Amino acid sequence: MTPSTHRASVTLPDESTAKRVVDALSEVFFEDQAAFAAFERPDGRWDVTVHFAEPPDQNLLRELIDQVVRQDVSSTLVFDTVEAKDWVKASLEDLVPVAAGRFIVHGQHDRHRIPPNKLAIEIEAALAFGTGHHGTTRGCLLLLDHVLKAYQPRRVLDLGTGTGVLAIAAAKALHDKVLASDIDPPSVRVAEENARLNGAGDLVDVIRATGFAAPRFAEDGPFDLVLANILANPLRQLAGPMARHLASSAQVILSGLLTHQAPAVIAAYRARGLVPLRHLKIEGWSSLLLRFVK
Repeated sequence: MTPSTHRASVTLPDESTAKRVVDALSEVFFEDQAAFAAFERPDGRWDVTVHFAEPPDQNLLRELIDQVVRQDVSSTLVFDTVEAKDWVKASLEDLVPVAAGRFIVHGQHDRHRIPPNKLAIEIEAALAFGTGHHGTTRGCLLLLDHVLKAYQPRRVLDLGTGTGVLAIAAAKALHDKVLASDIDPPSVRVAEENARLNGAGDLVDVIRATGFAAPRFAEDGPFDLVLANILANPLRQLAGPMARHLASSAQVILSGLLTHQAPAVIAAYRARGLVPLRHLKIEGWSSLLLRFVK
């Protein structure tokens, strides 16, 4: 049971905007001052909610959000007070376990509901994105399950790991080391914590990196399997650098792109020698499996 908290809620146009807003606010408000949650709405927009122990400076919040979004969305910002209750538990009640092939992603409150024949991955909603409930994460897990039925990659990379869910899934399924990277420092910390929570702390090595710029990629590569659940434009820009870090016949799982964006992403990777093998479409999002023909 927690004391009464002060809540600020705002609706944002897309996931990338929601992430930028959460990142900006988390730099201003420390963990003991505020807790953040971001969830996708049925219409594709995102709700960001911030819980404060003390009444927040409403003008400051509006100014910060408008600076990040660069348009007047703070007019949709709503402030209210949440009466004393376990609001964290309440906010997770609708996040039922998500099954994707052999994998099942769940929160702590659902540990008792996990079938023994599944590879369980426990992920709580946090500052980093990727609880398994988004169509892109589920698509990646389904493709990963498909790949591992016939393929045993030795060197695996999860690029833009977020909460670490894909790296953890690969590490637990392969019982082998996985390199994970993210540009966002909070995501690196969350992914490391989740790996430890899931008993994969010794297998998942998380680094902070932009694209393929870090020396670790050359040291640990070339990779036999790459998972990249980010966004369409970054994926297109990474086609060339990714191809230079792939082993012969490597397989690549890409997601984070809307279905209408898939042809442009496929074209960018086909030009670098990657041919599409499978294309999953879930809730308007595409997940791609490609093979590197060197």
